[in-house]
Amino acid sequence: MRLWSRELWRIAWLATIGVCVGWLLGSAGLGLAAGLSVCLFHHLRQLRALFQWLTLNPHEEPPAASGMWGELLDRLYRYQKSQRITQGRLRATLARIQESSEAMRDSVVMLDRHGDLEWWNSAATDMLGLQTAHDRGQHITNLLRDPRFISYFNAREYGEPLTLPSPIDERSVLQYQITLYGDDERLVMARDITRLHRLEQMRRDFVANVSHELRTPLTVLSGYLETYGDLAEQLPPRLGRGIEQMQDQTQRMQNLVNDLLLLSRLEIDQGGQDHQPLSVEPLLNSVCQDALALSHRKHAVRVVIESDARLLGSEQEIRSAISNLAFNAVRYTPAGSQITLRWAAMGNGGACIEVEDDGEGIDPVHIPRLTERFYRVDKGRSTATGGTGLGLAIVKHVLLRHDAQLHVESHPNEGALFRCIFPANRLIQA
Repeated sequence: MRLWSRELWRIAWLATIGVCVGWLLGSAGLGLAAGLSVCLFHHLRQLRALFQWLTLNPHEEPPAASGMWGELLDRLYRYQKSQRITQGRLRATLARIQESSEAMRDSVVMLDRHGDLEWWNSAATDMLGLQTAHDRGQHITNLLRDPRFISYFNAREYGEPLTLPSPIDERSVLQYQITLYGDDERLVMARDITRLHRLEQMRRDFVANVSHELRTPLTVLSGYLETYGDLAEQLPPRLGRGIEQMQDQTQRMQNLVNDLLLLSRLEIDQGGQDHQPLSVEPLLNSVCQDALALSHRKHAVRVVIESDARLLGSEQEIRSAISNLAFNAVRYTPAGSQITLRWAAMGNGGACIEVEDDGEGIDPVHIPRLTERFYRVDKGRSTATGGTGLGLAIVKHVLLRHDAQLHVESHPNEGALFRCIFPANRLIQA
């Protein structure tokens, strides 16, 4: 405020002196104009010095000035200096980020809000074939043209990674993960998972081959045991019990082999050839009857239909998934429990098949691992009930092939709810 006061006093004094001089010369107005012109000349001179400093020598110290102009130039110089320091820190930080990104084995690609390439590391050059001289500013889908990547990019749902062959070497397999940041910008990361993919393929082939090879000897063994079982009355009691136990274990091994073969088929086969509109109510009624037969009608099993929509999918696979959930409910709940099979609409336009029971429930700590192969909450209890440990893994893969998800809600002593959620594009409204 003091500087402004001084400047106003200076203008007032110049105007007063100009009026006095003009009055003495016989023209007070002309004297006032002359005084204000001197003031204007001073400010224009200082403004010209400021302009030359900012355009010609912005990194040098500002020109000398007094009063308000001196304070203004000093403030601009301090602000400019602090901005240079901040910019230097940002450049150093950006350089460290780029250096660390260059050291990564994974590809890192930065896109602007339009999806155009801004920057990428050297791994992206080797892995994706990006060229600095030609590709900067190009849209990502002009360079990665696989329709599956384009759909993944445009869907803007990046919760799960996308696995595709490399665009420059079909023998390599890449896993893409996109992250949104800043002003709708995207960070694309690609990882070479060729070795993991081959190991997984070897595992699948091994399980499928071993399961297939075990099928024949188990069938032969089961046939002979069934023959001896018909003669159990003529055998000593101890030997008869042994044959009965061998029959049970052989049946259990056959169930395990069948589940392994089914799981291998679900993993390897793309599916979709037998998808057709399904009426859910008859399917649930059939599963209900099978569950009642399994429990010897010791459980109360009911079907609730709250939607008349039909489901687009494979009847055999959907039946297998819902049967696994219903049979688990029978096996792991005490006699007299209530089991509900429900088909209901959801608020987002989709629908769900629910299998709910009022049994002992599951500790939430186990829920994330329920769909793992051979994972058991209670190993001794699962063995006693005859489960293979593959049922929920089969459910998971069936749902994935139908663009669906499995949600589990359960707490100890509060029962369990298994919800198979199907998106709207899998429904056909009546």
